[in-house]
Amino acid sequence: MGTESIPRLITEFAIPSVVGMVVNGSYNIIDSVFLGHAMGEMGLSAVTVATPAMIVFMALSMLVGTGGNALAALRLGEGNRDAAERALGNVITLSLVLWALVVVLALDPAAIDAVLTLSSATDDVRPYARTFIQILCYGFILQCIGMGVNNFIRTAGAPNRALGTMAIGLVAATAFNYWFVILLGWGVTGSALATLAGQACSCGAVLWYFLLTKGVPLRLRVSCLRPARRVVGTILAFGFPGFALQAGAALVNFLINYQLVKYGALSPLGAEDALASIGVVQRIGMFTIMPIVGVSISIQPLLGYNYGARKIGRVRTTLWLGIAGATVMCVAEWAVVMLLAGPIVAAFGISHDGLADFTAFALRIWLLLLPFIGFQIVGSNYFQATGQPAKAIFLTLTRQIIFLVPLVMLLPDVLPSVVPALDGLDALYVAAPVSDFLAIFTVGVFLAWEMRRLRRMRATRTETGA
Repeated sequence: MGTESIPRLITEFAIPSVVGMVVNGSYNIIDSVFLGHAMGEMGLSAVTVATPAMIVFMALSMLVGTGGNALAALRLGEGNRDAAERALGNVITLSLVLWALVVVLALDPAAIDAVLTLSSATDDVRPYARTFIQILCYGFILQCIGMGVNNFIRTAGAPNRALGTMAIGLVAATAFNYWFVILLGWGVTGSALATLAGQACSCGAVLWYFLLTKGVPLRLRVSCLRPARRVVGTILAFGFPGFALQAGAALVNFLINYQLVKYGALSPLGAEDALASIGVVQRIGMFTIMPIVGVSISIQPLLGYNYGARKIGRVRTTLWLGIAGATVMCVAEWAVVMLLAGPIVAAFGISHDGLADFTAFALRIWLLLLPFIGFQIVGSNYFQATGQPAKAIFLTLTRQIIFLVPLVMLLPDVLPSVVPALDGLDALYVAAPVSDFLAIFTVGVFLAWEMRRLRRMRATRTETGA
């Protein structure tokens, strides 16, 4: 990593990472597409209401999965295989504990009602969203292992196998969605069961690797399932930053849903159609970001290695080539969205002309600054890769939380008075590009200072002859 061609290394690292993120992001698209065609706006609204809960499930999976994987990687690097296997076993145990807690909550009507109320479920959408969330709760262990423990396969040196376990789940979820939702007409019940079927396939493939595959550097052993206080504490500490980011995203979704129902009810669309619209827009928005996150993750080891070796020229080259590659992807995605917003929306089954036109308009507004998002994401990740986590966390939070939350609260009241042609619902979508602009500008300021610091480091190294 310190001598080979940087463009070749980035390409080699980025391809499996980008493909993996696209596969992972496709899960959110599949449910919406099939439910949209089978149930129309009501099905899309139900998934939108369930989205915050789904993000919480992902956050919990990351809490134990990424935390345990980080600990296992450290122990393997130290040559301590037994401790790495203890981390793997404790992750399985923690996953079972979290699953039990989630199932208990799913069986409590008051708890489910509280989640639905926080998600701003209307009376018409509530029963469908309730069914979807409860079914996912019962199968939560499948997500914990299929997604969380999947990371251990990469640490074990089998990235293509890790990608394969995710791809198996995606293909299965797609096939079962078509069977359950389209052919059998099971609606949200069928879509939720199809999601669990896909996760079950991924879970089975992950367990097969650690239980039955020969010659693996990590093995799942019954003796390692016994929880160890210090191991559990370290896993939770390592996994907390990723959990916090996802939990923050869930809170933002609760807020956006609340504002959508409030201002959607005041518009000709109505609350249910507003929820359906934002569901489509957010899923496409998240999907466009996935490959960019893949690029930022793929260059992280290159940045960290060369920064640690004080090879400043290679650090700068890696950063700017990563930004360039991410920007090219963003521009291509932006062009597709701007040119084909109507057909993209139609693919989700939105047939109401007024709602289809509004959703296409909202999609273009939401992703207006997409060409520059690669700079923001890769630039934020640079600070994580070079051992500056406080800056990285702050910059990562700016786009989706620090700037977006106040804008979502303020713009629906302020913007219509400034631009009378826009109403409160329109203003909610405008909040996204304004937040993007502020986040991009902030990353630019931080990177400008960082480049000055790197130049000083390079000059000092040259003067000392190091």
